[in-house]
Amino acid sequence: MNIKERRAWEKKERRKQILDAARKLLFAKGLNAISMSQIAKQAEIGVGTIYFYYQSKEELFAELQAEGLELLFSKTKKACAKESDFAGKLRNAAHVFLKFSKDNKAYFDIINYFLSATDQIFTPNLKEQIDEHGNKVIFVVENIIEEGIKSGTFKKIDARRLAILFWATLFGLIHFQKLKSTILKRDTFKNLFGYSVDNFISTLVLKEVYK
Repeated sequence: MNIKERRAWEKKERRKQILDAARKLLFAKGLNAISMSQIAKQAEIGVGTIYFYYQSKEELFAELQAEGLELLFSKTKKACAKESDFAGKLRNAAHVFLKFSKDNKAYFDIINYFLSATDQIFTPNLKEQIDEHGNKVIFVVENIIEEGIKSGTFKKIDARRLAILFWATLFGLIHFQKLKSTILKRDTFKNLFGYSVDNFISTLVLKEVYK
């Protein structure tokens, strides 16, 4: 490893150190109770070092949000590309999201935190940057639906709206995992998830396709 590569590696590790500290504090205290000095203390670095990478805590958390969405996009696109059937692509996307919520829980929790926030956290510029990453995730499903319509597999519907509804449905369903000992006592979350995805897809498919 030469000097240039070494410096690049050190910057990457330092950035990760900062982001990990910020993530930990976010879930322990909430965004409004966190300061850059607290993040620096948690990361065991100087405040000046943090400001070398991020101008504000909002910018820092925006990067965490964007990283998670970009990872979800990459995993979703890859999984959907493995399937040629449009309904199968949507099922793959759904199961990728479920797996992402478990295997990449830290990122999922960050996305969940900011989607659930009632007040405006990010500046319009930062919000726009985050939304660009979110739109990429939505577009994967939107494109599948549009291609399904063109092929005659799906009904002629508003692909954009259905793609948003698809992700919103999955997001809501995942939170039902917490109810396994109450509402889902006579069922399993796995069965509920699969049933919901299949029913969503069935509303898109033209009946003639199966005749």
